[in-house]
Amino acid sequence: MSEELDYVPPKVWTWTKPNGGTFADTNRPVAGPTHDKELPVGRHPLQLYSLGTPNGVKVTIMLEELLELGHSGAEYDAWLIEIKKGDQFGSGFVAINPNSKIPALIDRNSSEPISVFETGSILLYLAEEFGEFLPRDIAGRTAVLNWLFWQVGSTPFFGGGFTHFYSYAPVKIEYAINRYAMELKRQLDVLNRQLAPHEYIAGREYSIADMAIFPWYGGLVMGWYDTAAEFLSAHEYPNVIRWAEMIAARPAVQRGRMVNRTWGDDLSKQLPERHDATDFQTKTRDKVPT
Repeated sequence: MSEELDYVPPKVWTWTKPNGGTFADTNRPVAGPTHDKELPVGRHPLQLYSLGTPNGVKVTIMLEELLELGHSGAEYDAWLIEIKKGDQFGSGFVAINPNSKIPALIDRNSSEPISVFETGSILLYLAEEFGEFLPRDIAGRTAVLNWLFWQVGSTPFFGGGFTHFYSYAPVKIEYAINRYAMELKRQLDVLNRQLAPHEYIAGREYSIADMAIFPWYGGLVMGWYDTAAEFLSAHEYPNVIRWAEMIAARPAVQRGRMVNRTWGDDLSKQLPERHDATDFQTKTRDKVPT
């Protein structure tokens, strides 16, 4: 038997060594900063500290959609937080997000800056601040929030569960992959059934629920995450595919996916930092190599 199959949990768990895997150098069982590092501040009231992961993309999509509608107050500076290097444990970042996860937002429009963290909270904050992408009637608002919180509660099974064991874990554990694959397919079926009679996740209107769910589940069915789409038979969810393709075609979504992105073959789709709308034309990695 392998060491993994022979493992018997101790009565009291102690952290004696890194657990391996992609993020072994940054994972630890305690919170708080590991080093002193102040955060940069740009010229816009909204300061975003993030990385172009599915969670980070939710917020940049929202900001770009607000700008698309003409909300000049949604102009923002997007600073790169490199999580594999442990930037999220710098003292400045921990001060605005004690949980040390990207993204984190600071709104400097008021006399006392407001820190906002957790993507569901950021999307809701921006929707209420600008009066967009969240219905004002109680029924419509509740429907959107139902699906926003569904995403917040469901995606850990996707990212921290399936993706970890399928892509990042140092060993492939059949039980873990099967368990999370089963749950992820159930979630895709939930979405596929919801989208059968609805154009968007919460009904007829595009909302923060779509922005929250799309980078994860939309990206999955569109084949953005290695071989996961094939492994999970993404073709079995045509309504999710139809919805994902519709969202992906939006210009603001395309811009939002570029922000704080530093990987991939297409350098023209990577904008490590964003400080002005013109940066999409002048500061992508194909024009300013890093």
